[in-house]
Amino acid sequence: MLESLLSPKSVAVIGASRTPGKVGHEILSNLQRSGFAGGLVPVNPTADEILGLRCYPDLAAYGAQVELSVIAVATPLVKAAVEDSIAAGARAIVVITAGFKEVGPEGAKLEAEIAQLCSAHAVHLVGPNCLGLINTHHAMNASFAKRMPEKGSISVISQSGALCTAILDAAAARRLGLSKLISMGNKADLTECEFLSSLSNDVETSVVVGYLESIVSGNAFIKAAESAAAKKPVVIYKAGVTQAGVKAASSHTGGLAGADIAYGAAFRRSGIIRAKTFEELFDYATAFAMQPLPKGNRVAIITNAGGPGIMAADAVEQSGMQVGSLGSGITTALRSKLPAAASVSNPIDVLGDADPERYAMAVNAAQDDDSIDAIIVILTPQAMTLPAETARAIAASSRGEKTILVSFMGGEDVMPGRDELVAANLPDYPSPERAVAALKGMYEYSLWLRRPPRILTRFPVNRTRVRRIINRHIKTKHYQVGEASSKAILRAYGFNVPPGSLAVSAEEAVEKARKVGFPVAMKIVSPEIVHKSDLGGVKLNLATPEMVRDAYDLMIMRVNTKLPGARIDGVYIEKMCPRGTEVILGMTRDPQFGPMLMFGLGGIFVEVMKDVTFHLAPITEEEAMQMLESTKSFALLKGFRGRGGVDLSSIAVSIQRMSQLVTDFPQITEMDINPFIVGQSAADSIAADARFTLADTRTGL
Repeated sequence: MLESLLSPKSVAVIGASRTPGKVGHEILSNLQRSGFAGGLVPVNPTADEILGLRCYPDLAAYGAQVELSVIAVATPLVKAAVEDSIAAGARAIVVITAGFKEVGPEGAKLEAEIAQLCSAHAVHLVGPNCLGLINTHHAMNASFAKRMPEKGSISVISQSGALCTAILDAAAARRLGLSKLISMGNKADLTECEFLSSLSNDVETSVVVGYLESIVSGNAFIKAAESAAAKKPVVIYKAGVTQAGVKAASSHTGGLAGADIAYGAAFRRSGIIRAKTFEELFDYATAFAMQPLPKGNRVAIITNAGGPGIMAADAVEQSGMQVGSLGSGITTALRSKLPAAASVSNPIDVLGDADPERYAMAVNAAQDDDSIDAIIVILTPQAMTLPAETARAIAASSRGEKTILVSFMGGEDVMPGRDELVAANLPDYPSPERAVAALKGMYEYSLWLRRPPRILTRFPVNRTRVRRIINRHIKTKHYQVGEASSKAILRAYGFNVPPGSLAVSAEEAVEKARKVGFPVAMKIVSPEIVHKSDLGGVKLNLATPEMVRDAYDLMIMRVNTKLPGARIDGVYIEKMCPRGTEVILGMTRDPQFGPMLMFGLGGIFVEVMKDVTFHLAPITEEEAMQMLESTKSFALLKGFRGRGGVDLSSIAVSIQRMSQLVTDFPQITEMDINPFIVGQSAADSIAADARFTLADTRTGL
């Protein structure tokens, strides 16, 4: 798809310079030194020759077609250089020059003009404000980076040119080969979506690594990322994840959500492996590039020291994987071959004086054990340790069937062993914890690949009823939907809602209470009051007409005192709900990725502990259950130590109904069902309180 960009037959450098250190000089020099076999066309109106190559005043003077044009001239000259490149038949253009939308409106206008020029002529544009690109398999370094990486299978896309140079340096330090490196810059035309699509079909790329600060289109990204991840691992380090400057949301869900959570939900949906640090980016990439995926989460640990073995075991258990139980036949074989002081349980301790043969024997035993899916080998440098020889022995023992990650702990003493490991395609990590984290990323990706097909359930609902309610609120500019209308919306979408209605006087409140049956709950109804309890706007367990009458008068008085001038529509009288476990369901609409669904246990779990989980809508039954299971409080819902659990399927169904509702009606920007009371059967699930926030849009009405 991007052959003219990544594998061109000829490259023009517009702005080539005779002065070492200038960007135009370094790009041309890098192209020469990388061994690029195609035509090189330096363009500089003041030079006849640069680096032994004939130089042209412009591309028209060259008089032949160029496939790729790399532009490194002053900002005001870029547009003319783009026009000249298009006239010369360029199919792809890389604009290195900065000074566009990153500096202000005038730069943004010029950038848009350049992008429009390229689009009108079906020319791919990278940048502006970028480092350039590298393709080791095409012997092309069309960048001003300091070094050309070794040939490998990891491809890199980055929004930051500086991060590209850091990645190149880190790859060299790890003796890690790269396939392609693409600096995207301002992404005026080509974005992460196009590069993910191209690299996913690239036979020279086995892993895609990315650094992103922003995503141009959330829906397009999810589609491209999911398609790419289905073919090969995609590891992304996303920067710029804080909510600084973002307005506070009005709902619990909106307040708990944020840009970082939205990206996390999008990455999980699309199969992206998310790196939390720069080190993790390489830790994951190395493991994916060098080793097969684990078939399960049972891990064997081989070590020559007890402490590091315990560290690894702790990390495995904390990650949610298992320290595997070795089969009896394997432990018997280990006992017959290891010294008496060695441990033949898991971790397998081959002792500090272990020679290469002892390590090889333990690795072979772990590979023979059907109860083990992956192996972590740890070495600490003792006086008798032979790091290089041990690394070669481990490599020779590896059969390429089970995942093997290695942690040679230390520095200078183990360096010879690290070199051998890299040469043998065995990932090495400075600590057991980092090896375990990489293994966990591999295991989670293998689970995503084996996920069931996404089948959405469509429930029979009353869309017409909801449409009328939303239309009425938008028409009257009442964007905060009160409890009565909120529950009418939920009822229309199949939620179990306790009977209730609005009352505008004390006598009417008594009448409504008699109708639904005592005891009742009373709640203030006002578009200006979000958290009713804070103002004394909620009364529960009102068991007599006198209690209802007194509560009405007192509630109205207190609210008027604490919030004078507030519009009060009345009170909502509702049948008291039976006792049960309180959870919260919610949604907030992310500007990039659309509706994000939230689930969490109610009360202190959401208010203080913030034990909640998010997922993008629309959602399947399996994904809804995964939401429940991913909370720390899931054990309380499932039941433990004799305490009965709740009906989990009813919560999952309710999340799916909420997903259908907010997908059907994009006017809903936030919603909470809090509390949503659940019990041991589906009939016990009740939406006890709810609120919606609407946007002034009629899309989909």
